[in-house]
Amino acid sequence: MTYDFTPLFRTAIGFDRLARLADAAPQDAASYPPYNIEKTGEESYRLTLAVAGFSAEDIELTVKDNALVVAGRVAEEAAPEFLHRGIAARAFTRRFVLADHMVVEGADIANGLLHVTVRRVVPESAKPRRVTINTLANGAKTINAPAELPKAA
Repeated sequence: MTYDFTPLFRTAIGFDRLARLADAAPQDAASYPPYNIEKTGEESYRLTLAVAGFSAEDIELTVKDNALVVAGRVAEEAAPEFLHRGIAARAFTRRFVLADHMVVEGADIANGLLHVTVRRVVPESAKPRRVTINTLANGAKTINAPAELPKAA
């Protein structure tokens, strides 16, 4: 399915990444390992992945360019002879796109579940600020920005 984002781009600036995300969404059809995304507060979330058979040493979390990548690989040991293998301990890579100002605060693993805590932290420089408008003697207006803008974090 293809979406036409042209009407959105007429009035919005910087949302071209949205179109790329929509185009890439159907390609991410992987279903292993299963996961949940919970909203735990106004600006906080928890990602939970079912990683039975994996230890903390077998899982790698990486955050880069607004993406959280969770990869798991079980160390190869002397493989026992299985009569039935129903627990999938195969290697995986899951990629999650993070919105702007999202920070991965930490991760825990217990009882076969990996919990990743994510929170939105908006820096002061990105918060709305009031700009004063001065009036000149001849009626023209000038807009004065602060002498020094806050530095980005």
